[in-house]
Amino acid sequence: MSTAALTSRRPAPADAAGPAVEIQGLHKHFGAVRAVDGLDLTVSRGEVLAFLGPNGAGKSTALDVVLGFTAPTAGSVTVLGSSPAQAVATDRVGAVLQTGGLIEAYTVRQTLEVVASLQAREPDVADVVAQTDLAGLLGRRVSRLSGGERQRVRLALALLPDPELLVLDEPTTGLDVTARTAFWETMRAQTSQAGRTIVFATHYLQEAADFADRIVIINNGRLLADGSIDELRAGQRATTVTATWPGLTGREEVLTALGPCADSLVGLVVHGEHVELRTTASDDLARLLLTSTPAVHLGIEAPDLDEIFSELVGSDAGSGTEHAS
Repeated sequence: MSTAALTSRRPAPADAAGPAVEIQGLHKHFGAVRAVDGLDLTVSRGEVLAFLGPNGAGKSTALDVVLGFTAPTAGSVTVLGSSPAQAVATDRVGAVLQTGGLIEAYTVRQTLEVVASLQAREPDVADVVAQTDLAGLLGRRVSRLSGGERQRVRLALALLPDPELLVLDEPTTGLDVTARTAFWETMRAQTSQAGRTIVFATHYLQEAADFADRIVIINNGRLLADGSIDELRAGQRATTVTATWPGLTGREEVLTALGPCADSLVGLVVHGEHVELRTTASDDLARLLLTSTPAVHLGIEAPDLDEIFSELVGSDAGSGTEHAS
């Protein structure tokens, strides 16, 4: 079945104009521990959004509420215009979780057939098998699957109801680089599905940068940053300027020569004749280096996601307690 035919199986929702997910003032506490602490977030239809944060940041807990696995302590969550439980019960949401959901003694074919029989609408199993590249594994028992193959089976199960919203909770945790790459190659095909929204949690920064339209960074259950990778970079204060400085004698020479831009400097590293400067005024600093110093081979680098993540999470460290999730 073609992509167009697959999409046509899904009835047009009456609330298609609203957001896919709307989270308002979400709190989720486990005793004295605040796993989610006042989270506000709106996910538009058709958006690919990454929840990024360190282990224990609150990513999985927030997704558990979105999937209806647990109720909020306070606040509200709306999924596709209804409650999370209703959206899941009507097959409008699919999920790929870190573990569980597979019976070791079943073959891949048996697993798909059993889950397909539980759907409100009859799935096109053959099309899902083709999408997830499982044709060669249908006769294999789950117990003999590799980690990457198991995740492809979980993805196939999530796609059987042809969901409007696909939620993935750290889907590549524990997979090697080859298996992670293969999983995301399969997932990229899903972004072409008209109207499908994808929300995934990860602590792999490159996955978020490569796959998501929008990245939400959370820590201690609170939102620290929200935007595209370019917007997150633009929101950071410092840019790195590098140069080769022939005959450089040390830090003091650099600081003296760059006196007019001293207030913009937030970091300086000297390795022999190589200089790395972090600055809030990269254009002014580069101009000064080129016109007033012997510096050559200048380079200007925007902060990468690792630097953004480390700065945001580091500044938030120790500001609250968190449920490991």
